[in-house]
Parts: sequence; structure tokens; C-alpha cells
Amino acid sequence: MKRRHFVQAAGLGLAAATIAKPALAQSAPEVKWRLTSSFPKSLDTIFGGAETFAKAVAEATDNKFQVQVFAAGEIVPGLQAADAVTNGTVEMCQTAPYYYFGKDPTFCFGTAVPFGLNSRQQNAWFYQGGGMDLLNDFFKSYNFISLPGGNTGTQMGGWFRKEIKTVEDFKGLKMRIAGLAGAVMSKLGVVPQQLAGGDIYPALEKGTLDAVEWVGPYDDEKLGFNKVAPYYYYPGWWEGGAALHFFINTTKWAELPKAYQSVVTSAAARANVEMQAKYDAANPAAIKRLVQLGGAQLRPFSPEIMEASYKAALETYEEISAKNENFKKIHDAYMAFRNDEYLWFQIGEYTYDNFMIRQRAKG
Repeated sequence: MKRRHFVQAAGLGLAAATIAKPALAQSAPEVKWRLTSSFPKSLDTIFGGAETFAKAVAEATDNKFQVQVFAAGEIVPGLQAADAVTNGTVEMCQTAPYYYFGKDPTFCFGTAVPFGLNSRQQNAWFYQGGGMDLLNDFFKSYNFISLPGGNTGTQMGGWFRKEIKTVEDFKGLKMRIAGLAGAVMSKLGVVPQQLAGGDIYPALEKGTLDAVEWVGPYDDEKLGFNKVAPYYYYPGWWEGGAALHFFINTTKWAELPKAYQSVVTSAAARANVEMQAKYDAANPAAIKRLVQLGGAQLRPFSPEIMEASYKAALETYEEISAKNENFKKIHDAYMAFRNDEYLWFQIGEYTYDNFMIRQRAKG
């Protein structure tokens, strides 16, 4: 290119850049949001999901969009996080939807339901199976939208002061257990209690609770449940893949530029993947420490207990569906998806995992 033409082209480029800057600035405004979590900072894997999200949003917008993260209790108690979003106290929260079972049992499909999907299947339903569309249609009446923001994987069945050998052993047991699982457990004689993460250990230590379920080895070790209740049961059939979500106030979401909405969606997806990865990486060492050093006594729930629990779950779903149209609509879609997923997992995932587990057992 001749020098004169190059200078002319460069000049035009400079003029275009000068013109474009105000448009760019207009499309990338300064935004500051507050996020309240349902979890304490000490639970670094779950609470860390909110921090991962906020960091990703800031990095993607050159710090023009900042989300300040608050732990449970700093703005509102952990179990009131969704309410704070609904009424506009904060722009968004990080929570487990099934904490709001008391508002409507339909919330539970955002986290987990007894004998439901595992974490991979859950993500498949959210992102590709129409799950998020169904949930967000339901969430409209609460003035927020939701994005998946983490998963614990299949959880443990919890810590018990005494051995649980038969269904009869559940009778009168005061247990911290959330959402639909509590309703199912009540059919087996359990007295369910819903407590936020930071309140569980004191209640167990004082004898207010006879048993607790939280997440799994990494978190449970941090919370010290093994010091009070040595029997550690599995699996947590009520949480085959417990999902965490970000609830975002509908008005605040609509005010964001499309580019920022895309950033938020991507940041939530990153938090979703990272949380599960952290748990999967940290749980093996934690379970070893709990058993070898912490006195935990691993116990599987008996086939009798599993079958009775499954029957109680089906009865619970039928009862709620009969009087709650929102629940029935999502339940029917969710369970149809689950049945197809397990058809495929039986062929692919299960056969592979089962073989590899046998090889490990052989040493």
C-alpha cells in the first residue's frame, strides 16, 4: 500500500475508533450488584461458587460490572435469601431452591428430589431438557429468574447418633433434612427439621437433633459432625445431584445490557462446573480422614430402608401432584426425562463404572 493511501486509511480507522468509543462506553456501563448467599464463608466449596461467579463477571467486563458477595446473615439469614431477591433488597442470591419447600414444593425441582436425577442428568435436564424453561416460568410469580450455579454430586445419607438397621429405627428421630426429603422421611417416622448450614452442629451437639444430613465428606468434615454422631450412612437417596442456583431479580435482569446478561449466564455456568469439580476432587481424601482419623463408621442404608423410602417418595409425589398443578407439570416432565436418562446410563455409564470399581477392588 502506498504511504499516502496508508495514512488515509489509518486516519479513517482512527476516526472510526473515536466515533465508536462512546457507543462502547454506553453498552458497557458501570454496574454494582449485591449477592446474598444462603451459606457461611467457612463452607468454601459452596460459598466459593458465589465468589467464582463474581470474579468471572468482573474479569469479563474489565471490572465494570461488580458483584459484592455477602455470606448468610450479613444482609439476611440464609433461608431468607430468595425473599431478599423477590422484594429487591438485593439484586441476586446464591441458594438451594429446595429451601423454599414451604412456599411451594415445586421449588425442590431446582435442587433435588428423592430418587431423582444425578448431577450430570440434572444439568442435561436444565440446559437441554427444558428444565430451566419450566422452572423460570414457575419463578415468574416470585419476581426472579434462575441460573444453575453449582452441584454437590450425590450426597451422603447423613450422620446418626445410633445405628439405623430397619425402618422402625427412624421412628421419632429428629433429623435435619430439607425440602421434599423431609416430607418423605416423615412417612417413615422421622421428625424433619430445616436448619441453615451454620446452625446444624450446635443443634446436634446439644441433642436438639438426633441426626443430620448436609452434603458429603469434605463439608461434613469441616462441620465436625463425626465428633457427635459417628454413624455415617449412604447414599443420600434424596439428593442424587443437588443443584445450587443464582436467583436474579427480574427487573434488575431486564435492566442489564444483553452483553452483561450473557456474561452473567456464562459466569453461572463456570461456577456450576467448578463446584462439582471441587467436591469430586476433595471428597476422596476427606472420606479417608473421617474413617481413619475421625472415627466415622460407614454404613449403607439397607435394601429394606431403600425400598420403603422409594415407596414413600412415590406416595408423596402423588399426594402433592393431586393438589398442586405447578408441581405436577414439572414432576411429570422431570420423571419422564429421568427414566430415559437411566436407560442410557444403564447401558453406558453404569457398566463402565461398575467394571472399574471391581478392578479397583482387585487392587
